[in-house]
Amino acid sequence: MLNSMEYKIYSDVRQFSLRHFGIYADRIGHFAIVFTVTIILFCMAEFTTPFADLCRNGGIMSNHHRPLEELNLMDDFLINAVAADPVVGIPFCQTVLSVLLQRPIGELDISVQRTIPAATPTMRGIRMDVEITEKYSSDDRFPAMTIYDMEPHLQKENNYPRHNRFYQARIDSRNLKSGEKNFAKLPNLYIISITDYDPFGYDYMMYTVRNHCEEIPGLSYDDGLHFLYFYTRGTKGGCREIQDMLRYFQESTEENVTNDDIHRIHDYVSTVKIQPKVRDAYMRFDEIIAYYAEEAAEEAAEETMVQCILELLEDCGEIPAGMKETLKAQKDVKLLKQWFKLAAHANSITDFMDQAGITLESQSN
Repeated sequence: MLNSMEYKIYSDVRQFSLRHFGIYADRIGHFAIVFTVTIILFCMAEFTTPFADLCRNGGIMSNHHRPLEELNLMDDFLINAVAADPVVGIPFCQTVLSVLLQRPIGELDISVQRTIPAATPTMRGIRMDVEITEKYSSDDRFPAMTIYDMEPHLQKENNYPRHNRFYQARIDSRNLKSGEKNFAKLPNLYIISITDYDPFGYDYMMYTVRNHCEEIPGLSYDDGLHFLYFYTRGTKGGCREIQDMLRYFQESTEENVTNDDIHRIHDYVSTVKIQPKVRDAYMRFDEIIAYYAEEAAEEAAEETMVQCILELLEDCGEIPAGMKETLKAQKDVKLLKQWFKLAAHANSITDFMDQAGITLESQSN
């Protein structure tokens, strides 16, 4: 469930998104609306630290205030825009996966910013950047499909293995119907993380992690689960094709086009970047982030100032409940600053109230 602030943000952003992005539904589907609402709620839920850290450290908001032309595939907005494009999205994902996995990829379905909600309101859900489903034509083949969760990460994740374990659990939990007893129907799952930092510190361009039996290393343990970590600056392991693709993810420029696969990827990226509707969506997205960042900063400043005033006045004695409500209801930051200075020099609660012009009678009117 959303609290009052989150609901207000959701409602405002939803209306903004429908006004400005609704007309683009035929080209970019629900990408703009879902992406915008999800990111705003995610960032603003705890504005004071995560949002600021993401802006500073190059996290999901790393594209903020950068021209669309300068975005790379490691930036959420660009990879989601390309993957969601009805024309180039599927061949883009097919090419990327075929290079990173070094095998052919079949027919795909793609969903961007897919949210899997928590089982209960008190638990956590997940948001998948790009969910790719590869289905097989044979009706008697089990599993009948493979799911790829492709996640570029610019912000360092300190508990990557457990982060991906949680994502895997939430994804798997929705792929067997109630009462199903044949677990062979559970899809293969690839959690693909692409980072611009080395998640394990060994300078490998790719780390492949699978479950195994410790006592019998050669024992086949086919649970269909693969964790793949790709490091865009890694020099060991992999192959030249993977290294070049990762370099292009890091810097999506013509200078990094080194083979036919990357040439196709660059064409897809260039096609999406020049689309007027995508460019307009990016500008609208930038406006939303700026608007709510300013609004949240003002609200955080008000709350911080009121808390400081109350802490200063506590040294002077017990604060009347009516005065607490008066302080919390005040939205004028300049006036709160004046009250803060008065509270710092007040000898008593009465002294502060007299100088600030606060009366309990006015509170009850």
